[in-house]
Parts: sequence; structure tokens; C-alpha cells
Amino acid sequence: MEIKSLGKTDFEKIFIAFSKAFANYDIQLNADELKTMWKRRGLNPDLSFAAFEGENIVAFTLNGIGNYNGIKMAYDTGTGTLKEYRGQGLATKIFEYSIPYLKEANINHYLLEVLQHNIKAVSVYRKIGFKVTREFNYFVWKNADFKDEIKNIDTSYSIELFDIDQYDSIPDLWDFYPSWQNSFESIQRAKEDFISYGVFLEKKLIGYCIFEPESGDITQIAVDRVHRRNGIATLLLQKVSKLNKNTKTKLINADVSCSSILGFLKAKNIEITGKQFEMIKEL
Repeated sequence: MEIKSLGKTDFEKIFIAFSKAFANYDIQLNADELKTMWKRRGLNPDLSFAAFEGENIVAFTLNGIGNYNGIKMAYDTGTGTLKEYRGQGLATKIFEYSIPYLKEANINHYLLEVLQHNIKAVSVYRKIGFKVTREFNYFVWKNADFKDEIKNIDTSYSIELFDIDQYDSIPDLWDFYPSWQNSFESIQRAKEDFISYGVFLEKKLIGYCIFEPESGDITQIAVDRVHRRNGIATLLLQKVSKLNKNTKTKLINADVSCSSILGFLKAKNIEITGKQFEMIKEL
């Protein structure tokens, strides 16, 4: 068995290994969806690594490279091992093999997200030095389950497509800093895949939603604290849901400290689907 970079490995071979490793996951991705996801998350094949048995990938770690909170980092866009090769510590071996190459590229921090119920993986990450930095809720729901009625809404609100690059005030609406996959840098990598709607009051942005129609992914949604509970978030989701090409809608990585999103979705008949840890290790 040999560990090496995926820089010269064709996409189809990586896709086959990825599909086999995650065959039991609730959400399955086809080839086009996976390409889109990797583009958004900054996948760098040259700095991604896998264990090969002959010509076949049996375990892998796919690394995105980018800036997060002003720091150059590597980000785990997918770590997996084929079922028959599990229990051999291959993921740890691949990670340790990658560290010198990441450091050579001036990357000194590694970021990942892991499902909290994946106790075995969480334990492995802790043992090799990862520390929990945040906890996230994630929500996945069938489009038909969302209660989108609005009792009363101020008719002076206007909702329209807008360019997020033209509004420096967007972070003022946040309750928490977006995760890697929801950050502005990730959005910019595949900006053509997103639509952005803003709600305005007298030309002032008071709420917005960034949405990926192909995946049904609500990447960012926020409303000015002063204008919450006025139907603005529902208005935004009504708008983007009409453009959703997926059978489900996803809101991934909402900070557990954000009670406003939790309360809003609960009022709309949406419960928490699961939880993740955000973890970082200094290399």
C-alpha cells in the first residue's frame, strides 16, 4: 500500500472511492454535485492524499486550501476509508503523511467538521491534537414540510436580487461567523452557482439570503435584529424555494449559540437534523 498525492489522479477514480466510502450516508452526491461541492470548498488535489492498493484508492483525505478568519488553512473536504479497509488507522497515516507538504505550502492550521455522533472519528481527531472550536446544528427538510405562511408583513419592504460584493454592511447582520463552506471566500469560488436576495427598507439592507438552487443549500441567511419576527426570513425563503431544484432544503452549520435560527425554524415546523463539531489543529 502506498500513500501519495492525488494531483495526478483523475476525477473519476476519486469519485468512485468517495462514493464507496460514503455509501451509507443519508445524503448521496452524484459526480456533478461533488465537483460543485469541491470547487466551492477549495479542493486542491496536489495537496490531497490517498492510500492506494495497486491502482485503487482505499482511503483518502481531500483538502481544500484557503483563508479563513484571515489565516491560511487546509480544510477537510472529505476523509473516507472503504469499508473493508477500516480499522487499520489509514486516515491517521494519510493525515500525518500530508503535514510536511502542507507546511511546505505555508499552511500551519488544519480545519475540519465532524458529525458529533461519529464518536470514533471525534476520538481519533482529539488524539492527534484537534481541538473543538465551535458546535454547529444542521437542518435538512423536505420542501413541502416548511410552513411558509406570513401573517403580517410591512408592505414598505422590498425584496430583490442584489450583489453581495456591493454591501460591506452584511456582517453587521450576523449572529456568528460563517463556517468554511458558507464563507464569502467559498461563495466566490463558485459565485455563478448562487443567487442572492436582499430585503430593503428605504434602500437599507435589513435581511438577505444566499442560496444554491442545485443543492438546495441555504448558505447564508440573516436579518437585522431590529427587524426580526416581522416575516422577513420567511419572505426570503419563500423567494428562494421557488428556485430550488432539489427535493430538500439544507441549512448547514448554524452555530448552536444562535437561538434565533433555531427558534425561527422550529416555528416553521423544522427540527434539528444533527450536530457537528468544528475542530482546528495547529500543524
